[in-house]
Amino acid sequence: MSASQSAHGRPMARRGLLVGTAATALTLGTVSFADAATGDDAPDRTRTVRGTLPTGSPDYVYLPVEVPRGVREIAVSYTYGKTPVPAGTQGNALDIGIFDERGTELGGRGFRGWSGGARSSFFIRADEATPGYIAGPVRAGTWNIALGPYTVAPEGLPYEVTITLRFGPTGSTPKPVYPPERAKGRGRAWYRGDCHLHSVHSDGKRTPAEIAAAARAAGLDFINSSEHNTYSAHSAWDGLWGDDLLVLTGEEVTTRNGHVIALGTDPGTFVDWRYRARDNRFGHYAKAVRRAGGLVVPAHPHATCIGCHWKFGFGEADAVEVWNGAYTPEDEIALAEWDNSLVAAVRTSKPWVAAMGNSDAHREPDKVGLPQTVVLADELSREAITAGIRAGHSYIAESSAVTLSFGASGGRGLHAGIGERLRVDGDDTPVTVRLEVTGAPGCTAHFVTDQGTLFTATLPESGTGTVQWRTTPVYAAYVRAEVRHPATVPGLPGALAALTNPVFLEG
Repeated sequence: MSASQSAHGRPMARRGLLVGTAATALTLGTVSFADAATGDDAPDRTRTVRGTLPTGSPDYVYLPVEVPRGVREIAVSYTYGKTPVPAGTQGNALDIGIFDERGTELGGRGFRGWSGGARSSFFIRADEATPGYIAGPVRAGTWNIALGPYTVAPEGLPYEVTITLRFGPTGSTPKPVYPPERAKGRGRAWYRGDCHLHSVHSDGKRTPAEIAAAARAAGLDFINSSEHNTYSAHSAWDGLWGDDLLVLTGEEVTTRNGHVIALGTDPGTFVDWRYRARDNRFGHYAKAVRRAGGLVVPAHPHATCIGCHWKFGFGEADAVEVWNGAYTPEDEIALAEWDNSLVAAVRTSKPWVAAMGNSDAHREPDKVGLPQTVVLADELSREAITAGIRAGHSYIAESSAVTLSFGASGGRGLHAGIGERLRVDGDDTPVTVRLEVTGAPGCTAHFVTDQGTLFTATLPESGTGTVQWRTTPVYAAYVRAEVRHPATVPGLPGALAALTNPVFLEG
């Protein structure tokens, strides 16, 4: 790595820690503003640092900045070289964020914002901050700009970071206004939600107001704020919730070994992401999510983007996102893997993990609510919705036009719905499985068990119909329903219109 340079061209010392885990990082030489005049009338002070990161750099590189007293605003901008590379070779991509004087310790209190590669500049002051960043006083001490070399070209990654300090009265930080934990709702009912959404607070293009409007237009009852590696949007929904829309707060924890939705955490919760699977830290942060009242939901586990494929396993998952946005072969693989986990659960009598679907909408033409998870809950509240998702009392639909009713009955008038267990007298006791569908014209219904797909029926052209099938617990340890569109590629299944969590059958 080349030595960093100050604004005056003087080489700056560098120190680093390059050992065998991704949780470690390289620390560059400190940027000093020791010669800066202070006071309300002091002029702005700017320093620029340049350097080059080589291939094999740690996941995170910290640039310490000594911030003197009297600073009302810190502003940072950066650029980096995007050297052309041959096809199949990784080019340069550099993320950015910042930690304040409280330090960069994993899970610590120093986090002040992250924009990944979505922005080339940001600012923080007491009363306001760039979306993705946390407003608050710019206190004296050592701040750290966090650089994340996502990918590095063979020639290296040249970068330039400019830090500007502005002096003057610090102002006051408004108390954040967070969404309420309960909306009016309809009592015990099926509620529709989309728990994976991005706004201008990370790499999305929609404002929170635009997301709220799109959610209502899609017929949703709840959404979850899930920005990449920041909680800055938690306080951005003031005036956007209502009796008809519950806003949950969370984060898409975006590690280098996969992404996970922290769903429905306490507002203001920061979940760290600076680790890989080999660091054995994920379990710690999964427990932190649950302590904050949230769910741990691996997102798009078979996505092919760099760093997106899920490598932490599903032992800590409360649910798994098997359908992400418009249905693709990646979702088909995630669905098959989830079904395999159901088979393993019934054969080993271990807990099962529920499926859910979300849009991951970032910008037009991404559709908010494609797909949506429909949850049976006692009320429209954070506690009731997350409990319904965790228990698997839910199904996934491509839109609010699609509704399902699914369950099994048998024995002495017993009945079980989605996510429940039907216990009858004996493995050979007849069980009737029933699916009611509306809003799925041209689709077929499939009943999938631990033995595979055992029953298929064509729905009426109207898309509204009822399908029944008789089985026994010895023949099917569970049954779940899929509603699919006609196949468009010979030999491949049609895209999903809807999917249920299973009903378990026990004799």
